[in-house]
Amino acid sequence: MIKVIGITNEYKIETNISIRNVDFSNYKWYWVDFNEPTDEEIKHLEETFHFHPLAIEDCVYRFQRPKLDYYNEYTFFVTHTVKDFDRYIEKEELNCFVGDHYIVSFHSKPVMEVSLVWDRLMSQNNIEQWNAHFVFYDILDKIVDNYFPIIYKIEDELDRLESNPQNKSMDRLMNELFDIRSMLLNLRHTVNPMRDLLYRMLNSHHLKGVRERRAYFSDIYDHLLKLSEMVMSNREVTTDIRDSYLSLNSHQTNNVMKVLTIITSIFAPLTFVAGIYGMNFEYMPELTWEYGYFFVLGFMGIMGIVMFLWFKKKKWF
Repeated sequence: MIKVIGITNEYKIETNISIRNVDFSNYKWYWVDFNEPTDEEIKHLEETFHFHPLAIEDCVYRFQRPKLDYYNEYTFFVTHTVKDFDRYIEKEELNCFVGDHYIVSFHSKPVMEVSLVWDRLMSQNNIEQWNAHFVFYDILDKIVDNYFPIIYKIEDELDRLESNPQNKSMDRLMNELFDIRSMLLNLRHTVNPMRDLLYRMLNSHHLKGVRERRAYFSDIYDHLLKLSEMVMSNREVTTDIRDSYLSLNSHQTNNVMKVLTIITSIFAPLTFVAGIYGMNFEYMPELTWEYGYFFVLGFMGIMGIVMFLWFKKKKWF
């Protein structure tokens, strides 16, 4: 589906515009949104707007790394949005062609951030301050702002895993921890390239619209720096928790093995005595002794108690 919004020279908003017969020269600036476009609609990128084939190819064949490409009359941007689906993160690519008098957004799935900015623009009574670059800034701002709730949710999950109030098993905790590490890895692969993209934008001499609103785009860059630090910090926390779990599990295993070793050590000499007197030789001493059975049992009991007390004195358990 293709939606078009045009701003006239009198700063009036027009929405009932068909891309097939529109004369864009009648508008001060305009915004065209390609939302889940069909193959026929994708052809307008070349036939109507005459965008570069490489940029069109980047739109069609996902996923591209967040980036920007300079062309003669416009700049092509690739950005990533994220959606949280409980235990995994889904990334969606949002492409934008930004010129002096237009912005063309392209996405293969519905993007919430685009809808929010579209609705906000439609509800404005005074749009003199708006233009194509401000729309692009507002979309970027919404994209980056929506990263934060995911990070905050992950931090809450890490606090819960660390305290383990439900006394979950070690295996289940480790599975949840590795799910979180996977989410953080996906976020890092999104946040860091977006941070690099904003850095290039702020230091570019080709983007006049960005230079005019440097303070706005710098604010987004600051948010991305903070997000990058939060992602790295939380990955370090997951590493610490993982190491703590492994150390605790190793400690518990060592305790179990120590107890079993002590039990084996106590019963080894008892088994030796029982093995000797279990042999079927006819002429063995003490076999015909009246109190031999009780003497051997008592001797074995005393031996076990003495070894137990000796191990305890050595603090081996």
